[in-house]
Amino acid sequence: MTSMSSSARPLLNRRLTEFGTTIFAEMSALAVRTGAINLGQGFPDTDGPEEIREAAVRALRDGRGNQYPPGPGVPELRAAVADHQLRRYGLSYDPDTEVLVTAGATEAIAAALLALVEPGDEVVALEPYYDSYAACVAMAGGTRVPVTLRPHGEAGQRSFRLDLDELRDAVTDRTRLLLLNTPHNPTGTVLTRAELAAIAELAVERDLLVVTDEVYEHLVFDAAEHIPLASFPGMRERTVTIGSAGKTFSFTGWKVGWITAAPALLTAVRAAKQYLTYVASGPFQYAVAEALALPESYFTAYREDMEAKRDLLAAGLAEAGFGVYLPAGTYFVTTDIRPLGERDGFAFCRTLPERCGVAAIPNAVFYDHREQGAPFVRFTFCKRADVLREATDRLLKLRKD
Repeated sequence: MTSMSSSARPLLNRRLTEFGTTIFAEMSALAVRTGAINLGQGFPDTDGPEEIREAAVRALRDGRGNQYPPGPGVPELRAAVADHQLRRYGLSYDPDTEVLVTAGATEAIAAALLALVEPGDEVVALEPYYDSYAACVAMAGGTRVPVTLRPHGEAGQRSFRLDLDELRDAVTDRTRLLLLNTPHNPTGTVLTRAELAAIAELAVERDLLVVTDEVYEHLVFDAAEHIPLASFPGMRERTVTIGSAGKTFSFTGWKVGWITAAPALLTAVRAAKQYLTYVASGPFQYAVAEALALPESYFTAYREDMEAKRDLLAAGLAEAGFGVYLPAGTYFVTTDIRPLGERDGFAFCRTLPERCGVAAIPNAVFYDHREQGAPFVRFTFCKRADVLREATDRLLKLRKD
């Protein structure tokens, strides 16, 4: 075997040179090594409804989905997604031409951006953002243009807000697409009706496409409400809406997501998606179809349970000395570590498992402007209540250090 010369081109595509091992993998490995409670990566520590798990087992035994399912997704799931959008939001989609099943929301994001963005196109995204957004824009050859959600308020009233003027100023003649996420990970912000209306007006005025990640649609708290951007005037024909079963039904390993969009948009996205996984999660698609038809009592109980866990974790974090941004949605709490005398979220998260036996995620990894996210750290509350109580008890040690 010959060794590569020092002048050889690097193996990794230059578009991906800024992306190494994800922070989720690093922090999860650190949690395992130290025996820490992992409040970093957003996966539940209990399975979802037993009847939905049994629906997957039944599909396996009945031979449904054990071979390649149809490329667009099994008809039962596409029909269930269309019914969900109509029942909850009054949005009518044809399951045959306007619904596409994907390998989770992550593939949906990748397929949408690879299909719709060309080299030189600008993609405006709300910062901080889920880390795959940046990688997918890079793989498509696009240019990220971040618009930062900025912290506001004092103790008990902290939140992150979108500056609509800043968003408008970020759009140029090179802007192809807006990439939105509401409810927003990691800040927990839920865009209001007025904000969404303004975004819709901007998209129509500047003839922009919009990809909107709505995977936390069923996790909105207090007075917040989730309103799909596609429901606003002029938006149905230019919006790719992404949903997912993982966050709503607590089966994140099944990797079942979906896209709803007008036929021309869906056809474009499907052209890219078919060369990614082609198809995935056959038997689980049948189970998710049944999950989407669960009675409203399931969704209400799920939301109320998560809201109680949010309040439990937020109170414990505040007691430990963090500045807490109470989320209006998702299952993450963003905290400010400066009241603890800390300023570097990366250093803080890398030492926290040894100091307290808890793992978290530094928000700076979700920013292009790393300095904007430096003092913020994200914790998840999609864990059992006893685990959250143990974690907050451990974090009290920070007040003594």
